[in-house]
Amino acid sequence: MPKQHTYELTVAWTGNRGSGTSAYDAYSRDHVVRVAGKAAIEASSDPAFRGDPTRHNPEELFVASLSSCHMLWYLHLCAVNKIVVTGYVDGAIGIMQEDANGSGRFADVLLRPRVTIGAGGDTALATRLHEEAHRFCFIANSVNFPVRCEPSIDVSTA
Repeated sequence: MPKQHTYELTVAWTGNRGSGTSAYDAYSRDHVVRVAGKAAIEASSDPAFRGDPTRHNPEELFVASLSSCHMLWYLHLCAVNKIVVTGYVDGAIGIMQEDANGSGRFADVLLRPRVTIGAGGDTALATRLHEEAHRFCFIANSVNFPVRCEPSIDVSTA
């Protein structure tokens, strides 16, 4: 039987301006995501949907989840394969398509990790490990659209 993991959190709407959802423009989309023992995440909808641009939105957090999951698997695989990673920055991009009726879905996410490995490191192996990380990523395995990865590997001169 496979292991099962449960993730419990609370999402609380904080956008009641006094009249609730009495009209489409009468309420804020602000909400707070809370996980026990961790800092709260102040969130809203995307500004295109009347959200607060200073808060994270679900779409950004979704793309961040894909990027973060890939990175964590990649770092694990590098450690196991004796590739010393000294830097990792991903400039991920997610594309969401909105339908005429207001619904929508993600159509594509592109991960663009720029990885720095230690001097003398195997750049070919470091590049291949991104493919393996993608196969292991829990979040990427849970979506129904392409998650592409275009890594670049730099070798430290120090």
